[in-house]
Amino acid sequence: MHARQPLRVPVGPDALRWSTFHREKTLVVAARTVTSTARVLECLPALLRGDSRVAVVFAYDSTSAFSDGVLDLLHDSGCRVMSWEQLADAAPDLIVSASENIDVPDGDCPVLVLPHGIGFQKHVPDSRAPRSRLSGVVPDPLLESGRAWLAISHPGQEEQLLATHPKAAGHTLLVGDPCFDELLVSLDQAGAYRAALGVPDGRQLVVLSSTWGPTSLIGQNPGLPARLLAALPYDEFRVAAIIHPNVWSGHGAWQIRTTLAAALDAGLILIPPVHAWRPALVAADAVIGDHGSVTLYGAALGKPVLLAAFGSDAVPGTAADRLGRAAPRLDPPGDMAGQIRAAVAEHTCDRYRTIAEQAFARPGQALHQLRTALYRLMGLAEPSTGVPPRLTLAAPEETVPPVSSWTVATTATFHDDEGPTVTVRRHPAAVSGAEREDPRAFTHLACEERERDRRLVESASVLFRRAALATAAEALRWIGETLRRCPGCRLAAVALDGGGCLVGLRDGRIVEAVVTGPAVDPGLPAATVYTLLRAGAALDDVMVTLRIGELRDEDVSLRLRPGAPVG
Repeated sequence: MHARQPLRVPVGPDALRWSTFHREKTLVVAARTVTSTARVLECLPALLRGDSRVAVVFAYDSTSAFSDGVLDLLHDSGCRVMSWEQLADAAPDLIVSASENIDVPDGDCPVLVLPHGIGFQKHVPDSRAPRSRLSGVVPDPLLESGRAWLAISHPGQEEQLLATHPKAAGHTLLVGDPCFDELLVSLDQAGAYRAALGVPDGRQLVVLSSTWGPTSLIGQNPGLPARLLAALPYDEFRVAAIIHPNVWSGHGAWQIRTTLAAALDAGLILIPPVHAWRPALVAADAVIGDHGSVTLYGAALGKPVLLAAFGSDAVPGTAADRLGRAAPRLDPPGDMAGQIRAAVAEHTCDRYRTIAEQAFARPGQALHQLRTALYRLMGLAEPSTGVPPRLTLAAPEETVPPVSSWTVATTATFHDDEGPTVTVRRHPAAVSGAEREDPRAFTHLACEERERDRRLVESASVLFRRAALATAAEALRWIGETLRRCPGCRLAAVALDGGGCLVGLRDGRIVEAVVTGPAVDPGLPAATVYTLLRAGAALDDVMVTLRIGELRDEDVSLRLRPGAPVG
C-alpha cells in the first residue's frame, strides 16, 4: 500500500510555500457522519463569510457506523479533506464538530461541539460500550480536559446536561439554533418550495418524518408511506418522506428505494438526505412523524403534527418528550385522510408554542451568537462586516417520481334542471390494493401511455396521453392506434395543444371534452366520459360538473365529434 501523503495546502509543515491566502488561524471540522457533517456545512459558510484569515480543513473520521457517504458529501461540497490520523499534524486552533462522539488528539486546542439535532433529546447506542448514552454529550475524558464547549439552544438544556454530566459545568454556550432560524426566516417561501417539489397548486403536502433506529417511524412501519398514498386522493394530496441520513448511510439508497418501491411508484417524494429536508419541511401542510428532531422542528414552525411512532429512547422531560405527550397519534388502520384533514382544520399555529419555547431560546440570533463564540475560541477578532446575513433556504430540486396509473372511483348524480355531477377520486394503482372499494362507485383502472407495468396497461379500461398533440388529426391517429393495440381498453384520451382533449370510445365515437379552470390531465375528463358511459347517460351537448374529490369543481363541456368511427 502507498503511504498516506501529507496535506500540503492549506495546512502542513511547508504550507506557506504553496498557499495563496495568508492564514492566521486553522479551523478543523471533524467529519464523522453525514448528519453531523451536513449540519456544519449548513452554518459554517455564514460564520466565516468573506474571511480568508481562517484556513478550513475537514478531517474525516471513518470510525462511525454511519460514516458511509461522508467523503462523497465533502468532495461534492468542494472541501479540503485529510484523514483523521493527520489531525495532529495540522496544529488546529479550533476543532468544530456536530458529532460529539470523537477522539481528538492530545493538546490544548478547544473543541466546539454543535448539536446535529435539537439538544439532548434521545438515548442512542454507545459505540464505545454495549450500552446507550445521551445523544449530544462528548466523552468524559474530553469533558475532564476542559477543552470541550457544547453549544446549546436553550438554558434548560444546560440544566438537563449538568444533572447527568456535572463535568460540563462552565463549558456550555447558549447560542440558539441556526437551523431553526433558517427555517423561520424561510416560512414565507413555503409556496415556492411546494412548487419546486412539483406539488400542484391546491394540493396539500403531507411530510413523513422518520428518525433512525428500530423505534423510528420507518423502523416500526416501513409500509406506512404506501398505505398513506393509498388512503389519500391523488388529486388532493402529495406525500413526501424525510428519512434520517443514518438510515441512508447505514442501509444505502438501494435498500431504501427497494423497500419503498410501491410508494415511489405511487408518487412518494423521497427527499434527499442532505440539506433538502429543510425546505421540504417548510413546504409541509402537515407532518406525520416520530420522536426525531425534524418532527419537533415542524411542530415549532406551527405545522399540524400527527405521531405515527414515538420511541422509548426519547429523554423524559425534554421538548421532544412533551411533544410526544401533546401531539395526536395517527391511527393507520383508520381513515387516514380524515385524520389529516381534521388535524389541519383543527390546528392553530401556536398549538405547540410552549413546547417550542422550551427548545429554542433567542430565535433569530443564533448565527450572530455562534460566530462570536467561534472567533473567541480561535483567539481572532471578528470580521467588521456586521452580523451574518439572514438568508432563506435555497429551493429544493424537484424529485417527484411520475405516477402513470390510477385506480379511479367515480359516482354520477343527475339533476332535473341542470347537468350531471361526476365525482372523481383517484388513487395510485401501485398502492390502491390497500384501498377499500366503494360498491356505489364505478371503479376502473386508468393508465398513462408511459406506464411501464404491462400488466396494468393490459388491464386498463382507460388509456390516455398526457403530452398534448398539435392537431386533431394526430390525436385521432393516436386514439385509433391505442385502441387497436390494447383490445381490453374501453376508451383512449389525448390532450390537444389548443386546449381540451379528445376521448375515443371502443364503438368509434369521439367525444370532445373542454374543462374550465386550471389545466388538468386528460385522465380526469376521460373519467367523466367513462362514468357517463357506464351510467348510460348522454355524451353529446352536455355540461357536466366535474367534482375532483374535495378539492374543487370544474365544468366539463362534452360534445360528440362528427366523422368516421375510429378503428
